[in-house]
Amino acid sequence: MTGWWPMSRSRRYLLLGVLCAGVTAFVATVPFHRDWFDLWVYYDAVRYWIDAGGGLRGAGLYDYRVPGQVYGFTYPPFAALCVLPLSQLSWPVAVTAGIAANLGAVALILRRLAEPVIRRHGLDRWTAYLLILCMLALLEPVYDSVSFGQVNLLLLALVLTDARLLSTGSRWAGVGIGLAAAIKLTPAIFIGYLVVTRRRRAAGTAAAVAVGATLLAVWLAPGASHAYWTSALWDTSRIGDLSYVSNQSWQGVLARLSAPSDPDRLWWACGVLAIVGVWAYRVDKARAVGDVRGGIALTGAAACLVSPVTWVHHLVWLLPALAVLADRALEPPRRGRPLIAAVGVYVILCSYVVWLWRFDVGGIDGFIGGNTFVWTELALLLALPVRPPQPAFRALSGGPARPAPERRGAAAATR
Repeated sequence: MTGWWPMSRSRRYLLLGVLCAGVTAFVATVPFHRDWFDLWVYYDAVRYWIDAGGGLRGAGLYDYRVPGQVYGFTYPPFAALCVLPLSQLSWPVAVTAGIAANLGAVALILRRLAEPVIRRHGLDRWTAYLLILCMLALLEPVYDSVSFGQVNLLLLALVLTDARLLSTGSRWAGVGIGLAAAIKLTPAIFIGYLVVTRRRRAAGTAAAVAVGATLLAVWLAPGASHAYWTSALWDTSRIGDLSYVSNQSWQGVLARLSAPSDPDRLWWACGVLAIVGVWAYRVDKARAVGDVRGGIALTGAAACLVSPVTWVHHLVWLLPALAVLADRALEPPRRGRPLIAAVGVYVILCSYVVWLWRFDVGGIDGFIGGNTFVWTELALLLALPVRPPQPAFRALSGGPARPAPERRGAAAATR
């Protein structure tokens, strides 16, 4: 880290302290705070379900609407069961618990994504962590996820934990992805990742956990399960306006082009098939060279593109891709395309740029600027570098990989 910080350690930490104080002051006063709106929806919907919607076995969960708005609970019933303990707390305690859960997820994500990069490049650990924390706090998807009280950071932490288990050959690999898919449908694409990369046991585990959690919800909450799988899942009106500029998915692009009419389902399906085809091809290339990190990053970008609704705060699924780009940018001579790509993607995700077209996405400028994050996702899917992992960088975290055992013949010849 010396080349990056040509100063004494005490001055370096003083500078970092000032930076952390400035970032903290900014995120505490920035006018884009979301007042834990999504957490409020989860909290109120589950309380309504239990108190006025027929109890745990009733169907009232999906009858709830935010007063004066169209928004309601949009996740599978298993997610509501996970929120149930939180809904029994007072609102201030629930907000505190939500913040603590998201901050814990950020810590785990840092452990999975940043620790290997820090180890590989020999960076000063505390300096690197403080810098990365400041940078994460300024990322719009991360900031919005925390201030909305969203669940995506928690789901990403589950997926990255599974990626670590895949790297170590654990029999528990797949459990985290299965739980994430049972809570929200978008992470189910990571089961597809396990299939494409021929991790049959992990794929089977993930599918079994997802199905088991869903069946548990059917048993405990039959009314809500029936309502979700037969009607609520297909009712996009409860999610919000698909053409709203915050929807940075392929369907969001089509919805803005066709507004006020509904987007053409055929165009959407053709686009999704093309995206999935490119994703499967690139993930298989990553598998062929043993790049687990690259495969996970590509799957995160594809998830954002193919999901019918990808609000800006859902873009935390691009954090693995940022980690891959940062790793490449830190390699000597620390210049050129990898550095430009890493800085460019980070700046775009900090920019809040799409909100410039919040009220008017018409014209060529609206088509390009109002879909900036979609083009970023597509660029990552097409061009994110994949390569064999370095000998000391085979796992997503936790230090160097264990060396492969010597063959008996080679050991005997050495002796």
